[in-house]
Amino acid sequence: MHSLSRLNLFCCLRFVVVLGWIFVAQGLETKRSLGQTRIDQLEHKYADNQGVKIHYVKAGTGPLVVFVHGFPDYWYSWRHQLQHLQDESTLVAIDTRGYNLSDKPEAEELYDMSYLVSDVLAVIKNEGRSKATLVGHDWGGAICWSTAAAHPEIVENLVIVNLPHLACLARELQGENSAQHKASQYARSFQNKDSHKFLNAEILASIVPTQTPEDRELYKEAFGRSSMYGLMSYYRRNYPKEPYQIPQIPKIQMPVLQFHGLADKALLAPALNNTWEHLSKDWTLVTLPSTDHWAHVQQAERVTQTMRWWLKMQRESSGK
Repeated sequence: MHSLSRLNLFCCLRFVVVLGWIFVAQGLETKRSLGQTRIDQLEHKYADNQGVKIHYVKAGTGPLVVFVHGFPDYWYSWRHQLQHLQDESTLVAIDTRGYNLSDKPEAEELYDMSYLVSDVLAVIKNEGRSKATLVGHDWGGAICWSTAAAHPEIVENLVIVNLPHLACLARELQGENSAQHKASQYARSFQNKDSHKFLNAEILASIVPTQTPEDRELYKEAFGRSSMYGLMSYYRRNYPKEPYQIPQIPKIQMPVLQFHGLADKALLAPALNNTWEHLSKDWTLVTLPSTDHWAHVQQAERVTQTMRWWLKMQRESSGK
């Protein structure tokens, strides 16, 4: 992979920012965000993973559900789900390493997927649980797919938002003329060793589909506490690189609920094809034609209520 010029990298970052504003403009529900009073009622906790502290918030009672955000984001991404699902589940939403209040290791290799997976396991252990449902968006989806594949004895159910199965994504990246290959130029730019120097809290906050001025300020504050180097390390260490090889991943052994906004411009819908080849249990796919990358925010009520009945169905069928 050749090094990109600063001009090309800057243009790619501008493209990502423009996409962010498109995400804001399209498909957002008008419901009010989780208010400050509601935020203050959440319990803030930390799990220790070999010296790296992972921050998370907690609400509700019942079976454990762990929410894992993507890029760029933090636990607040799940504000709607935290508000409306806590009557039937114990909900925890984490700041993945490098973000907001979690620790920010300086070594790039400490952002390998194995560490990201172990952070999720550390949170589950910290809650005194042996099993959990995982919910992930974007990079959080990649972390949840990976955790479910490696630790089926721990993951009861899997919910994915806008992140195709990793083998299917790699398949779509093959071929320089493929649509997904072209759509992933931003990721190849992020893999550049200096990409973090072109990012700041203001740029990242402009990408996220916020719904109120208060949301935007919260994101700016959270990204101001985050490590730009750490965020780019996710891409350098874990995003597929040329020549693209399809990874050998164990079949997913638990039920899967998957949401995908079909207007996502970064993770294209054809990567959903043949997902069933990588699953051993039932797969429920919900496609949202007018929705972009942040389906759980842009279609918050639909995603949340679908999660509610789906989790209830899975728990009833398993006798829990």
